[in-house]
Amino acid sequence: MAALTPISRTPVSFYVPVVAAAGAVAGLFVGTAQGASLLGVVLGAVLLAAAAFVMTQIIKVESPSRWGLVVILAIVGFFLGGIPAMIIGGAFGWFFGWFSFWLYEGRYRARVAPYLTPGQVLWHFTFRVICGAILVFLITPILVVMPLSFNAEDFFTFTPEMLRFDPEGYSLKHYRDFLSNSDWQNALKNSVQIAPMATLLSVSFGTLAAIGLSQPHVPFRRAIMAILISPMIVPLIISAAGMYFFYSRIGLQGTYIGVVLAHAALGIPFVIITVTATLVGFDNSLTRAAANMGAGPVTTFFRVQMPLILPGVISGGLFAFITSFDEVVVVLFVGSAGQKTLPWQMFTGLREQISPTILAVATILVVVSIALLTVVEVLRRRSERLRGMSPA
Repeated sequence: MAALTPISRTPVSFYVPVVAAAGAVAGLFVGTAQGASLLGVVLGAVLLAAAAFVMTQIIKVESPSRWGLVVILAIVGFFLGGIPAMIIGGAFGWFFGWFSFWLYEGRYRARVAPYLTPGQVLWHFTFRVICGAILVFLITPILVVMPLSFNAEDFFTFTPEMLRFDPEGYSLKHYRDFLSNSDWQNALKNSVQIAPMATLLSVSFGTLAAIGLSQPHVPFRRAIMAILISPMIVPLIISAAGMYFFYSRIGLQGTYIGVVLAHAALGIPFVIITVTATLVGFDNSLTRAAANMGAGPVTTFFRVQMPLILPGVISGGLFAFITSFDEVVVVLFVGSAGQKTLPWQMFTGLREQISPTILAVATILVVVSIALLTVVEVLRRRSERLRGMSPA
């Protein structure tokens, strides 16, 4: 029987300061909430460094040490801010209990190459921490809006009842208002009528453009590609103003067709990019073989090309749909009161009357966007498997 490899313990001089630095970051948030940022940083660093030393050098058993830290920080959190702070304190205790032993036992080196220097290992994890911090910074507004949409009061802040997790502080009244209010329902109806048509046009024109631009014999391919994807680069307010003056001259300003065409122009670049990326691994000998067998261009497209590039087409269509469904600037310029979409209604609500129903609508839009992006990721992985870029 092979001998077990002994665990390599990390020096105290390394992991205790690292835990102290992480504790300082946690203390910054806690101290800011209590109005004493600097004190929170100092106390967080000192107390969690001491806790890491006690757990690893005196107790030396991970499970009871971690649970003990969970209980202690949960009690401290309860006295500082009630039940919500108690839950956060318990989560901090669980994390720092695991983090201390993760560093102490050297488990952080288990998933990195053994030849990396300490500086390279430090950058490996520092880079991931920076990416995680950016992600938290970006999704924090979403995490705040979603629970606020269930507020029982007409406020845009957390009420004392919500902070105490009192059921009386939560309600579906804003969602009921969205489902029963005629203004919101008309806006939803317009969005549902505009977005699918704009998506259909974007997918049709974008797919054909991507296939054409993928052919090596097409002249000025780079220039044409730059022009077609320019709506993604040009500031949206400039595009909206240009569309307004152009559509007003040809009689499309303030019409349903004008809004659909404007949104289609915004969605075409997404379709071109995703379909072009799918065509990178496409074997053109398949189309030549189909032509040799007597298939015409249309048959070849639908029987040979489309099944292989379908994940890219659907992904581009989903991006185009999200762009049209969430767009507000262009529809303000090109549309009229009869084409008021959900984002336009939200903008009007923020400018003219502050209604918490906006939070409920924003939550619904976020959930829809997450669902569509999940579908995009599934299709992307399927496309990679079809092209042999990832294992099945």
